[in-house]
Amino acid sequence: MTCLPETTSKKLGLVIDLDTCVGCQACATSCKEWNTSGYAGPLSDIEPYGADPHGTWFNRIHGYEVGEGAQSRTVHFPRSCLHCETPECVTVCPTGASYKRVEDGIVLINPDTCIGCKLCSWACPYGAREYDYEQGVMKKCTLCVDRIYNTQLPEEDRIPACVRACPTGARHYGDLGDPESAVSKLVAKRGGYDLMPGMGYGPVNKYLPPRPRRDSTTASFTPAKQTPAENVDDVLDKFFAWADKMLTR
Repeated sequence: MTCLPETTSKKLGLVIDLDTCVGCQACATSCKEWNTSGYAGPLSDIEPYGADPHGTWFNRIHGYEVGEGAQSRTVHFPRSCLHCETPECVTVCPTGASYKRVEDGIVLINPDTCIGCKLCSWACPYGAREYDYEQGVMKKCTLCVDRIYNTQLPEEDRIPACVRACPTGARHYGDLGDPESAVSKLVAKRGGYDLMPGMGYGPVNKYLPPRPRRDSTTASFTPAKQTPAENVDDVLDKFFAWADKMLTR
């Protein structure tokens, strides 16, 4: 069995805000695009336009209907590797292909020594590992390890592809082992939580819960200021003048 490091210098991971995730799939598609040609690529796609399309994806988004009445809502739930502190998927690996890095806590798979036995996928309760049928090996989220350390990229791009692509800012990246980091403070402020903490694997990635919906009892209403009737035409003229200027650039 593969041994785990006693401690890691950092705990790099993601914080995902379930309140602002809109399920647009931008994180999944950007992850697929980057990793297909990156460290873990290529990622297989089998019959993508056929009757039974399937393939390897590191990030998947599920949608759930929760609550009742005025509090009902759709919650979009992105799921990927959580880079656990004590990952069972690593310790069951018979060849040492699965391992956890000492320097940053990222869990990776060495495709050269993976034999595709799938023990790690059976051990992972989060369903984060995927078998690539074309390559015959297991694959998973790498936290874009070939991107976050790439000094050839602009500094603002040295973050996981899924974080860079999120249009609503629902995904955050940083060192969750540092209590003073932005992600750690965000978790503390919003009551971030572990996924399935009872399993005892210590997932590094955290989820921020959806905020309660506001209704007539929890939100105050401030009437909009009324535009004087004599000024309505002026407002419309200004608006259409602005729109015409923007569209004719």
